[in-house]
Amino acid sequence: MSKSERELAEARARNGFIFITAVRFGGVAMVMLGFAIVRGIIDLPYAVGAFLAVAGFFEIFFLPRFIARRWNAGAGTRE
Repeated sequence: MSKSERELAEARARNGFIFITAVRFGGVAMVMLGFAIVRGIIDLPYAVGAFLAVAGFFEIFFLPRFIARRWNAGAGTRE
């Protein structure tokens, strides 16, 4: 039994939403870890914490847009 085009599109959209949400949660975890390092709760160099925090903010605010554009650009390429 094959799925209809609509079901395939809905599954693709759902998978994209789940993936982007997971990326955002990963970014939040990176920011929290970076702040913990910067504040001295975790004993690692300050620069490591600052880098993780900045990378986490990038992952929260900019990476999902990039992923969504790439995801939508590839929507018509599958058979």
